[in-house]
Amino acid sequence: MGRTVRTGQRGAPHVRLRIGFVVIAMLLSVFGARLVQLQGFDPHQYAAAAAAENLIDRVLPAERGDILDRDGEPLADSVAGVMIIADPKLTYTRAPEIAKFFSTELGVDYFTALDRLREWDPATGEGSRYEYLARRVPSTVATDALKKAEELGFKGLWTERDPVRAYPAEDVAANLVGFVGTDEPLAGFERTFDTLLSGKDGKEQYEAGSGNRIPLGKNSTVPPVDGANLQTTIDRELQLYTQRVLADAVARSGAESGFAVVLDRATGEVLTLADVPTFDATDPAASDRADRGARSMSDVYEPGSVQKVLTVASLLDAGKVTPRTRIKVPPVLPDPYDPNRQIGDWFDHGTLRLTLAGVIAKSSNIGTVLAADNFEPGQLRSYLAKFGLGQKTNVGIRGESAGILPAPGVWNEQIEDRIDFGQSLSVNGLQMAAAVNAIANGGVLVSPSVIKGSATTDAGEVVGTDHTTRTRVVSEQAARDTARMMERVVDPEAGTAPGAGVEGYRVAGKTGTAQRVNSECGCYDGTFTISFAGFAPADDPRFTVYVVIQDPKNGGGGGSLAGPVFAKVMSFALQRYGVPPTGTRPSRLPVTW
Repeated sequence: MGRTVRTGQRGAPHVRLRIGFVVIAMLLSVFGARLVQLQGFDPHQYAAAAAAENLIDRVLPAERGDILDRDGEPLADSVAGVMIIADPKLTYTRAPEIAKFFSTELGVDYFTALDRLREWDPATGEGSRYEYLARRVPSTVATDALKKAEELGFKGLWTERDPVRAYPAEDVAANLVGFVGTDEPLAGFERTFDTLLSGKDGKEQYEAGSGNRIPLGKNSTVPPVDGANLQTTIDRELQLYTQRVLADAVARSGAESGFAVVLDRATGEVLTLADVPTFDATDPAASDRADRGARSMSDVYEPGSVQKVLTVASLLDAGKVTPRTRIKVPPVLPDPYDPNRQIGDWFDHGTLRLTLAGVIAKSSNIGTVLAADNFEPGQLRSYLAKFGLGQKTNVGIRGESAGILPAPGVWNEQIEDRIDFGQSLSVNGLQMAAAVNAIANGGVLVSPSVIKGSATTDAGEVVGTDHTTRTRVVSEQAARDTARMMERVVDPEAGTAPGAGVEGYRVAGKTGTAQRVNSECGCYDGTFTISFAGFAPADDPRFTVYVVIQDPKNGGGGGSLAGPVFAKVMSFALQRYGVPPTGTRPSRLPVTW
């Protein structure tokens, strides 16, 4: 007789199925509640749980963008390097020894390294299994260090790729390029355009067991985004040549410092911005801190007689004079506002009969002031502002000063008399070079650029050749007449700077010698800024070159010291770019009457 199956019996299939559903539901509820707790209510426990599961967070370094010259040659790039990684579970017991070792070998901070080497808790078995001790270490250096570490019996150390910043041009344009530290940019373009150059590191998270990746374990990757390149307008070869010539002149004269600017006349592109002293970007710590910036942009100074060409061009544009205007120049010019002061020239003389061209050729302060007396009130200041004085060039170089152009409220005839010949106002180097370039460019001020194309600084300023502006300052005729007068400056028979001539080419130029203000006393201290600015070919200019030397000790002036530097740099630039002589006759404007 067969057995009778009773409804509700414990062993019945539908009962067992019902009980199974209840158990599964209970388990899912527990898991769901735990998930909500981890995701929404207890992130610290979640992180601890992740560590307990041996999830490794690994840095995937981005490669920093290159800084290039105008032809694509690197001024800064990235080369093979590594980061040194530690597994704190394996380094914990010998952490003090390992930290001291890497502090000695690689200069890492001892206490930071010690903390990272101890990111594991033996009591709980929780903590990090991946900590970097040093980043951007040259491969050969890291290899040597790890070999020594292995010999000392240190475990849990290895390396991974981490590109190192390199400066193949060394000191060439270092004042502009700057440099980076271990974890941050410290100067120059490296710092100004860091967001553009740095890119963004990626990261990888994976599950590991016994220090090794579990093939089918948890794994996620955010790839790195490499930085973009930054192309400058700098000509590396011309920059190198200019730095060497300038450094020689500064050394021979015992000068404090110097700089030189080379501009492409038509585009305003900065082909060279050379500062001396400079530094080697591969070893910045070996140089004085003051030598690591661009004095040509941050230091302001009174330009002296180079300023006269702006004064004269403005007079010509205003229709107040001509190049042949006759001026009787006395030995001295009494200051009508101060009986104890008088305006003199750099050379002793009796009464001279000079044309305006002669005033420029001989660099007469007195003659310039007498000619400038023709200005209407406020007229000169208006012109100088249009030439860009008193305003930053905003080319993307950190620490740029705007210079000082006295405000209308304090501008008076006494101040104007001194400003006529380049005292009582101040400029930075690129600002003044751009102003002179406006004369070379037919009276149009072209905003200078040191970055090719377009780039945004970390401060949000957009710069580059794509944003060049052009502003007419004086008429084309006024600019042409000023250039013809400037040609007489390098004439061996008439001018003060025959040493600035370039064989076979017409050259327009102007010397400058200015008293320097001592910042401590706010007074002239007996030292001088000497300079020379000019362009060639004079009748069809291709380049404008401006040379400034601070506090020479050998008695040299704008014509004898800065002029020859100008001639060498201009000659090199003309030959490098294959600029032929125009073959026309130089200016013969009369200098006397």
